[in-house]
Formats: sequence, structure tokens, C-alpha cells
Amino acid sequence: MAAEEKRTKLFLHLKKWLEKAVMDYGMIAEGDRVLVGVSGGMDSMALLDLLNTPMLHVPPFSITAVHIDPGFDSAGAGFGIIERHLEAGGYEAVLERSDFGPLSHSEYNRKNPCFLCSRLRRKRIFEIAAERGCNKIAFAHHRDDIIETLLINLFYGREISTMVPDQTIFGGKLHIIRPLAYIREGLVKRYAQERGFPIVENNCPTSRTSKRRHVKDLLNEMEKENPRVRENIWKAMGHVKTDYLPAKLGGR
Repeated sequence: MAAEEKRTKLFLHLKKWLEKAVMDYGMIAEGDRVLVGVSGGMDSMALLDLLNTPMLHVPPFSITAVHIDPGFDSAGAGFGIIERHLEAGGYEAVLERSDFGPLSHSEYNRKNPCFLCSRLRRKRIFEIAAERGCNKIAFAHHRDDIIETLLINLFYGREISTMVPDQTIFGGKLHIIRPLAYIREGLVKRYAQERGFPIVENNCPTSRTSKRRHVKDLLNEMEKENPRVRENIWKAMGHVKTDYLPAKLGGR
């Protein structure tokens, strides 16, 4: 669809904040080759769509979509939906089917299936980036993902950390960028619905019981009493008072 046909109020709002994140963190430079991860979820389809429109303040760059099917759907219905969507959009794309999902949920790995599945898919994406000469990988993590990751790492990882909008890896040879970092999940979902992106069912058996799902449900419950909970956590990440954190920890 032509860019002119996308110029709704919501589209312009999302483009404004996507470009601001890109400019604030210097995510994209002229001539960059950006590999865009497309999981099949609405977030990644929205990111691909937004990056595929003219930018006001971002220099020219190229994009290639990549989809690694985790292998939960043996019939490949979801894979076919994504393949047709990318073909219809005229995207340069790399699509592969794998057994990463079933392997991560097998007897081989019973402790943390989400970690292994994500690690295997990301490793393959890194390999494809090298094969295609891409120096940036764009993932569709939005502001809510960053907030949730902070709490996941705090509750389960025993550290205060989260995703960053621009992450350098392999000694600077590759960057992971998150252009949706400033945008709330609800707006991304609304844009996906506005654009009529196809719905791809998530067949992962742990998608409804994962730590991320638990944290998301917890925040939703807290927002019933205080609607600004997520906003407060987001702002708190920019107001860390290290003088009021203990330098040493002891006890049990």
C-alpha cells in the first residue's frame, strides 16, 4: 500500500515516535542494511510496515524481513500466512522452518524452554544477517516489553536490567535495534488492526504460562488500582538513585 494511504492520525503518531527513538539512539545510518525480525505477531508486522515507509529524519537504508518458524505447527499454516503476507508486500525476505520449539520443550531441555528456543532462533538470525550482509537487526520490542523485562530480570534473574533500544554485539560488528522502544503496546496493536494484518496463531505450549505472561497479568491487575503503574516504572528507569542502593548485600 502506498505511503499516502497510510497517513492516518495513528500512523503519523507512531512514525513520529519511531523516528524519535531512531534519532535519539542513532539506530540507523545511511546505507545500513537492516534485518527485521518477523515472528508473525502483530508487533513485528507493524514494525516492518512502519520501517517500509519514507522517513522524514532518518537517512536511506534497506530492509530484509526474516522469519524463523519455531516448528510447533507441523502443517505450516502460520508459515504460509506470513510467506503470503511478505510476498504481497513486495518485501525481500528470508523464511525458514525449524524444530527449535519442539526441541526446547523436549526431554532434552525441561528447565527453561523459552530461553533455549529464543537463543536458537536468535543464533540463526545472526547467521542470516552475516549471510545477507546486514549490519543491523530490528526487533519489535515496544515500551511495555522493556518494562516487563525489567521486572522479569528483577523477580527471576536477581538483577536490575532490561532491554536497551540500541545494543552493540560482536565487538560492534552488529547492532540490535528496537525502533518501537518509545511506543506503548496498545498503540502498536491498534495500528496492526487498523492495517488489517493477518492473524497468526501462537502455538507455543508455554505462551500462556510464561514468566512474561505472568508479569503482564500482574501489571494489568495493578493498573486497576493505579492506571499509571507502567508509566511510573518507565519514568523510574530514568531516575535511578544509586546513592540509595546498598553497595554491599549480606544476610539470608
